[in-house]
Amino acid sequence: MQKKQVYNPFLPLNEYIPDGEPHIFGDRVYLYGSHDKEGGYTFCMQDYVVYSAPVTDLSDWRYEGVSYKASQDPIYPKLKYMYAPDVVRGNDGRYYLYYCMGGDYGQGGYHNPISVAVSDSPAGPFSYLGNVKYADGTVMKRYICFDPAALNDDGVIRIYYGTQYGYEEEEDFLTSGRLNDEIEMFGRTKEEILSYPDSINGPIMVVLEDDMLTVKEEPKHIIPYKVKGTSFEEHPFFEASSMRKVGDKYYFVYSSWQNHELCYAVSDYPDKRFTFGGTIVSNGDVGYDGRSEADKLNMTGTTHGSIIEINGQWYVFFHRLTHKSDYSRQACAEKIYIEEDGSIKQVEMTSCGLNEGPLEGKGVYPAVIACNLTNGHMPHGSNCIYPIAFPNVTNLGEDRFIGEIEDGTLIGYKYFDFKDLKKVGLLARFENDENRVVYEGPIRIDERGTGELGDELYMLESNLMGSGEYVYKNEEEKKAFPEVNQSKETDSRECYFDIKIKPDGDILGRINIEDFGKSASWNLFEAGVDIPDGIYAFYLIYHGDKKVQLKEIILK
Repeated sequence: MQKKQVYNPFLPLNEYIPDGEPHIFGDRVYLYGSHDKEGGYTFCMQDYVVYSAPVTDLSDWRYEGVSYKASQDPIYPKLKYMYAPDVVRGNDGRYYLYYCMGGDYGQGGYHNPISVAVSDSPAGPFSYLGNVKYADGTVMKRYICFDPAALNDDGVIRIYYGTQYGYEEEEDFLTSGRLNDEIEMFGRTKEEILSYPDSINGPIMVVLEDDMLTVKEEPKHIIPYKVKGTSFEEHPFFEASSMRKVGDKYYFVYSSWQNHELCYAVSDYPDKRFTFGGTIVSNGDVGYDGRSEADKLNMTGTTHGSIIEINGQWYVFFHRLTHKSDYSRQACAEKIYIEEDGSIKQVEMTSCGLNEGPLEGKGVYPAVIACNLTNGHMPHGSNCIYPIAFPNVTNLGEDRFIGEIEDGTLIGYKYFDFKDLKKVGLLARFENDENRVVYEGPIRIDERGTGELGDELYMLESNLMGSGEYVYKNEEEKKAFPEVNQSKETDSRECYFDIKIKPDGDILGRINIEDFGKSASWNLFEAGVDIPDGIYAFYLIYHGDKKVQLKEIILK
């Protein structure tokens, strides 16, 4: 039977499953992860759900239902959200879910132990079991319990976790106020933080008994905290621990301080002597073919995921950002290749992802499967939601589209197999007060947020209103930050999309966008194209002084 096509994001377009941990149980691959709310104001606002697919058909993802609710954890509702989980099959044949609880924007997420739930099925539902603990019943909170990952290593149950900030490598750590930052952030006393001979920070491993709860071997660093002078200096561990065993080697996958990239390290051991391997994927394609962070091809932000071999092919699972925020993240995947020497080359983001090959160069495609979306100065969105206008994937009810497309915006799709393509149609409309997406929740700009306006907006955050509207303090500030609020648009020149197969290549078609009475309804705009047969990327580059929205691409 002919398989249907699958593209990134590979789950339904109204689904937001970041922090993906894929595992094969039986003849199906199961995806576990956090659960963001579409257009939400903070991380992980929804209960866990599970999707699965046959290992022989990664286009056929099935919704398995709600697997576990935050209200099942005893700490709820003091903390309401469940962060990045993982699932492992225990030696008793049952399935164990490891997770941590947190609050808005991650607040309180470093304070608590690792929670555990259990199910007889990999799809759940799971039932609360307890916290990781010592044999005397004391709850284990050694180091920072965060982003737990699980591995059944030939019967040995290993849990990896932790986070890392570089404060303790600073010479003035004890006097600069950074110690106080850790006290507040980690919810620990000064005495406890200073009691660690290595550091309370860093990636940690603990071995559990077969009951999946009790500490068997004391937690320990798998990589030394101090990275200066080591192979990790340029890409230190930050969070998102994940461990995979490939042959007789251990591959530690993690999110680095850069925050937009998944990196890996390799060792012959599960708990020591790891050497930095490289970057696997960046959600802004930073580093791919030498691309700089300033030239990122998407809004970047947190990432979390892992690698897995499915039916003979290796993949990396990760997530992308939508809604101008770090709080509406969608699952993506790309093929990767482990070389004979064990190395993994960085792969680019594509629209075809899990598909067996490029997408067919004919048919109707959602515009939001764009793998590249940039106006040339996209922000970094670590724990942020921005009030400024820039191109983004968004929604109004069940309508999902790319909004705030402005002059110079590049929208890229990789890859299509074109054969005798004659015409391209775009389902589009001008953006106006009737159809503009207006975010009405709280604005948050983290100190790590960067971009053309990121640092400045962080300094001005106290003047952001809950409606998402920025109130200028004076005319000078208004001139300095003209795009914080939506600006009135003029009718001074033609608006159109150029079609290319290379960003700096020849124009192979042009689609004019006309204004039909500034209606909120979608309109079809078409034009002939001259794209040769073959496998190519497909780029739309917009020119015009009125913002537009794009819903579908029709290839004829």
